[in-house]
Parts: sequence; C-alpha cells; structure tokens
Amino acid sequence: MEIKNSEFTLSAPNVTMCPKDTKPEYAFIGRSNVGKSSLINMLCNHKRLAKTLLINHFIINREWYLVDLPGYGFAKRSKKEIKKLEQMINGYILQREQLVCVFVLVDVRLEAQRIDLDFINWLGESSVPFAIVFTKADKLSVAKVRANVEAYKKKLLETWEELPTLFVTSSEKKQGRDELLDYIGSINDSLKEGNA
Repeated sequence: MEIKNSEFTLSAPNVTMCPKDTKPEYAFIGRSNVGKSSLINMLCNHKRLAKTLLINHFIINREWYLVDLPGYGFAKRSKKEIKKLEQMINGYILQREQLVCVFVLVDVRLEAQRIDLDFINWLGESSVPFAIVFTKADKLSVAKVRANVEAYKKKLLETWEELPTLFVTSSEKKQGRDELLDYIGSINDSLKEGNA
C-alpha cells in the first residue's frame, strides 16, 4: 500500500472525543523513547507529526486512521499523571470499536522488558488484536537483530501458545515500512470484503 496523503485530524483527551467516524483505526504505542514518532513519520513520509500526551488521529488516504497513543512507562511523571494517561490509553483500547489493531513498539536492542510484556499480556487477556514492531534495527548488526528477535519470541512463548505478527523496522533506513503498510492494507481489504 502506498500512502498518498496523511493529515492530522484531532487530538482527543479521551475516547469519547475521538472522531465520529467508522473508518478502521490502527494504534501505535510503546514506552517513551522507543522511536514511535520517528516510525510514524517514516510510515507517513512526514518530517514531523504532532507529539502530545493525547490520542492523536491522522487520516491516511482518506480511508483509515493512524492513531498515535501516548507512551507508557514515564518514570518522570507524577502518579496522578500516570494514572490519567493509563485511563486514557485503556479507555481508548478497550472501548473504541473502530480499533482494528494495536502496534506495540519495542526497542530491538533491549531484552524483553517487564513493562512491555505486561502490556502485551494485557492486550491478549483483553482480546485486543495486536502486532509487535521492533524499532531501531539499524543500530545493531543483522545477526544481532535476528538473535534478539528470536530471544523475544522465546520469552513470549513462555506465556503465549502462538506468536503475534512481528515486524522489524528502522526509521532511519525505512526498513519494514512496506511490510507494515501492506499488513494494514490487507486487513483493510478483508474488512471491505466483510462489509460487501
């Protein structure tokens, strides 16, 4: 799939303020500093899209929404702020009917982090469809990336019977861009067939 245009639509403080629209939505989330903004900019061919602690909607090709969710695991925020962010994120993920898939971003350089695994397991327990996107692949050798992804899979298989869809990306080198967009495109196509 080619992205012909992407436009910022709105920033919402909670799920009730999200667009009144039925188009499919794909949400991107990850810990702070995982490279989410860079990945979204790379996918959309933008230099800089909005970055706020709100639910940000971008309409893509006038057909679907890319949703930029606030990160989790902000160590420097107050408990009150963290709770508010958690409620915003959880409310959107659990209540938004238009949400088709959550892309969980994980830094491929790190071993499996408890905070990411807890979030992934929570998505599974909540029956929310998701995929894992490894970021910053250009920072390691190809062999090391492969080894780290395999180690992550092994960790997931301790609690999961089957693995979610996995992508390896580099915003610097545009690696994984086509695979990710084609995945979204194929889901959109199957949704259209289902509605036909």
